[in-house]
Amino acid sequence: MSPVEIGCPAFAVHESIGQSVEEFYKGKTINLVIGYSVGGGYDLYGRLLARHIGKHIPGRPNIVPQNLTGAGSLRAAQFIYSVAPKDGTTFGTFGRTIAATPLLTPASAQFDGTKFTWLGSVTNEVSTCVTWHTAPVKSWNDVLAKEVAMGGEGPGADPDVYTLLYKNVFGAKMKLITGYHGTNDTTLAMERGEVDGLCGLSWSTLKSRHQQWMNEKKINILIQAALKKQPELASVPLAIELTKDREQLQILKLFLISQEMARPFAAPPSIPDDRKAALVAAFEATMKDPEFLAEAQKLNMDVNPLGGKIIDGLLAELYATPRAVIEKAAQAIAK
Repeated sequence: MSPVEIGCPAFAVHESIGQSVEEFYKGKTINLVIGYSVGGGYDLYGRLLARHIGKHIPGRPNIVPQNLTGAGSLRAAQFIYSVAPKDGTTFGTFGRTIAATPLLTPASAQFDGTKFTWLGSVTNEVSTCVTWHTAPVKSWNDVLAKEVAMGGEGPGADPDVYTLLYKNVFGAKMKLITGYHGTNDTTLAMERGEVDGLCGLSWSTLKSRHQQWMNEKKINILIQAALKKQPELASVPLAIELTKDREQLQILKLFLISQEMARPFAAPPSIPDDRKAALVAAFEATMKDPEFLAEAQKLNMDVNPLGGKIIDGLLAELYATPRAVIEKAAQAIAK
């Protein structure tokens, strides 16, 4: 069943009144909506969580991952915020920059990122730009001198945001080719030669899904975006070290805050308080679950969790950014 078909019978609201959390969830299915196609980083983290979180929720409901692609995961975020049942039977994951989309491109996002029920993030992240080994651009200095075609997914998606950010802040000669349904589709396009590369590709995805590329020197890593440098990428420039301009640094940091909540999970706003508390507690328990951690390690997936309250704080800070800075940041990710 597609997530857009998920319904909540009218009698269910009345049936749940007076139930404990365990009674409510017993025998139920929770839909875990994944805003990207199968095989990409968000999908891997979503399915990993789905395999373990159910045993930490009272009543041990069944967790069913469902991919709802479109507009760089903006469609999934809109669904979770506005359409999904607000009873604790749906939560999901979408792009780390999506929560800021209403600030930067309000016409494309009809939600308030601070009002989601944030469960937490599995890890923080370093975002990279890569090109295929056959591309004419091999380094950051090259991209300042030669045109390169970079794949994208839609407004607010990581590859689009970072491609346009580097183009407009640093003058990188990046041409955005957008419309792919997720990281997996975009990387396949790179391998086929439809595009030269992509930005917004997570270091954890490279390690867990594409280690062979690095072993065989199939890709060039041009730049990394995070608040601090990834030690394994010591020779790759860090975006915030490329400028001393105060305004440019403010704009960059507006986006880099999103890297701290790189694999976020959220439920709709206004779910019952006891079920919200149960889901948040279940997420936190899963992050310490030895079986979850062992599988993550086996898959070479990073786990460095942030709690829902920390995400609430990061987004409160983000939404308090001065309007003048937000307007300039919005211009920086405009085509």
